[in-house]
Amino acid sequence: MGARRKARICALQMLFQYDIARQPVADVARGYWDAFGEEAGDVDREFADKLALGAISNLDEIDKLIKRRAEHWRIQRMAVVDRNILRLAIYEFLFESDTPRTVIINEALEIARKFSTFEATQFINGILDAIKHDLEQGTIASIATNSRT
Repeated sequence: MGARRKARICALQMLFQYDIARQPVADVARGYWDAFGEEAGDVDREFADKLALGAISNLDEIDKLIKRRAEHWRIQRMAVVDRNILRLAIYEFLFESDTPRTVIINEALEIARKFSTFEATQFINGILDAIKHDLEQGTIASIATNSRT
């Protein structure tokens, strides 16, 4: 497993923790690394923190994008791990121009295969592919204007 995927998994765990406990954002990364830093091993902590804290900082806008494509699904009704995989991938779509969007989707699906169900991978793939298409077509407003096309 590559260092970036390990960082994405750490970011997912931080975001999951935030989603459940709603602890202050300033405590999310520090608390995570204090508790799991040794277990995480050789991880790009800066990248993991950037993903998790960036997703948290843009949660309302990211959730709007998910709601737009998750027909008949309320965010609160989604499995916690699935909605946070979506949030991290969408944050990367919007703010991490170093990684192609297709690679971001693949990484999200690999993580979903590890932490969720087969059906979830299909659900996540469908939503991320639709949002990727929207971004490429320029049909998304709001924070997407800060992203790459």
